[in-house]
Formats: sequence, C-alpha cells, structure tokens
Amino acid sequence: MGSIFKFKQFEVDQSDCAMKINTDGVLLGSIAMHVTPNRVLDIGTGTGVIALMIAQRFEHARVDAVEIDRPAAIRAAKNFNQSLFADRLMVNWADIAFFKSDNRFELIVSNPPYFVNDLKNPEARKGIARHAHEDFFASLLVKVAQLLAENGVFWVILPVKQAEQLVVNAVLKRLFPAKIIHIYSDANKVEFRQIVCFSFSNETVIHENFYIYEAEGVYTAAYINLLKNYFLAF
Repeated sequence: MGSIFKFKQFEVDQSDCAMKINTDGVLLGSIAMHVTPNRVLDIGTGTGVIALMIAQRFEHARVDAVEIDRPAAIRAAKNFNQSLFADRLMVNWADIAFFKSDNRFELIVSNPPYFVNDLKNPEARKGIARHAHEDFFASLLVKVAQLLAENGVFWVILPVKQAEQLVVNAVLKRLFPAKIIHIYSDANKVEFRQIVCFSFSNETVIHENFYIYEAEGVYTAAYINLLKNYFLAF
C-alpha cells in the first residue's frame, strides 16, 4: 500500500507523518458539526485529513490547522495546497499551548494524543503523536476556552477513560458536554471511543450510540452513510 490515501474529492499523502489516517480521524472529520462555522480550528492535524474533510463539508469555512511535528506540518500544508480547498486551509507549525489567533472559532476539533503516563513509544515522533504529558489536556482545555466563539463547539475523540476524565476537567473551564457519541466496533463489543461535543451552554447531555460493523467485515448503514461522500469504496 502506498502513502497516498485517495478520497472522492481530495488525496492525502501520509509520507513524513508519524500517525497515519485512521478510524478515529475519519469519524471525527465526518461527525463534528456546527450550523454555520465561518472559522474552524483543527488541533493536531497530522496528515491534515480532518481539516480537509471539514473543508469539503463546510464550503464557506476557513480552516486553520495546528501541528507540533514539523515534518507532519509540512506534509499537511502540501496536502492542503494540492486540494480543491487550498484557499481556505492554513497550517500553523506550533504547540497549541503557544498558538495565538485574533479570531474566535465556531468549530474546534481535535484527535489528540491520549496515552498519559503510559509506556512511551520508542519511535520518538510517533510518541509525540500518541502520548500526552500530564498537563496536556489541561493546557488544551485552556486554549479551547480562549479560542472558542461564544456560540462555538469543541469536538474531540478519545478512548472512554480519557474522554470521561476530560469531561470532568472541561467543566472547570466552563466547557460543558452537549453530546456524547459512544463508539462501538459492533453490538457485541464494548465501547472503545467517545466523541464528545463541548460548548459554553450547560444543558442536558445528548447520548448516542454508533456502531461501525453489523457483522465481521460488513459495515453498518450508519457508517457507510457517514462516509459515503468521502470514501471511494462507498
């Protein structure tokens, strides 16, 4: 398999990126929603796939992407520049803790590193992509609270334990869960991811279940419908 991942409206070259395109990213890129996002921020863009998916979905939105790993940031910029949405996409090589913008974003998304205090990956760059230092999520929430528009939403995908902890910490920053989507491989497996939508409004949380497979090797209609505008196979 080559390094090029072809979608219906764009291609993603994954060369130089420690973390490749995966299920977490494409789920977040296709699910994260705001009614009218003028400005979008993708934190930890990696290959740039989530930003590209969102640029395809919201044809008037400008999308800023932040990436701490320089080779990945360069590759994402190339992917952006070769897309139909090049004039609405921008990569910032930066640690999100030091990222600054005069804009406020109606939609912020992140597929962040999530192993905290676990054994670090010996491959250093992949370690950055997968592992978070102890105060990473606290720093992330501070920046999101600063950069999110008053009517904005912040969408993130994480393993269950980390997502539940993030919800607890987010409330301390006045970011409240509006929707939690519980992700299952299939109906016989335990929940393995949560996609959480945060906002500044403290209202009743909506819970939804989402299943990827209905049988071994057979995708659910919901999964196909979600990704049919992106994947060539659908």
